[in-house]
Amino acid sequence: MSGKILGPRPNPLPWGSRLMSFLVRAPLFLMATGFFGSLSMIASLWDKTGKIQHQIAQRWGRTVTRISGAKVTVLDGQNLDGRVGVYVANHLSYTDTPVLFGVLPFQFRIVARHDLFTLPFIGWHLTRSGQVPVNVTNPRASISSLGSAVKTLKSGIPVFIFPEGGRSETGQLAEFLNGPAFMAIRAGVPIIPMALIGTYELLPIHTAEFYPMLVTLVVGNPIETHQYSIRQVDELTERVRMEISRMYYQHSYMKPPDAQNLDTKQINRDEPQAPRLENVENCR
Repeated sequence: MSGKILGPRPNPLPWGSRLMSFLVRAPLFLMATGFFGSLSMIASLWDKTGKIQHQIAQRWGRTVTRISGAKVTVLDGQNLDGRVGVYVANHLSYTDTPVLFGVLPFQFRIVARHDLFTLPFIGWHLTRSGQVPVNVTNPRASISSLGSAVKTLKSGIPVFIFPEGGRSETGQLAEFLNGPAFMAIRAGVPIIPMALIGTYELLPIHTAEFYPMLVTLVVGNPIETHQYSIRQVDELTERVRMEISRMYYQHSYMKPPDAQNLDTKQINRDEPQAPRLENVENCR
């Protein structure tokens, strides 16, 4: 089944899609993840640079993305030139990570939640492949762990991070943490904003059922950080969020929350309004 044009995910899913997911897609997805993860663990015994492990992860990403039924399109891919920087994207689904590994054509490191590194197998792979843990629950520990990401950037390796800190519950963008801006300013590197569209419909949070979907990755122009100081991390964070939001809603059927509120206000404005009690009181 080829990816469907982006639109709302059916609820409930058609029986054919559910059976295909439970009997074929989900088992193959898990098997492929275990297979490539094992290869990466074996390669880590002699691959001290992480290059071979990253190549295995890229193959894994492309394989499981195909298994999920997604067809990925990259817009403005010329901005994926491998420059050292902090690559950021909105977080919608478990499939975000394999999609990104499958399409980003260069070696990078992921900055991930520290608790993932404590999980069996997954944590071992993250540690041995050189990924960077960050503590998002303890502010002091978070600053210390972000220092590891800064060292990675200064060593000449790009890093990737989901600035929302977790998957979206609704498909709408959440608030961004300022860790990516902190890292970029400290390392003196640009931030490359990216928008993922379609992975929420492919596999939203709290479900194990794939729904084949056309997925788009829109890559924005690099945002230079040399003119920003550490005191301006919030300002830079908001700029990045606004750029990702612009790209996301430009290519999605969803409307930004502000637009939805405006639509509701317009509907209410068009309906006959009863006098408000406070206005009656003011007229006395």
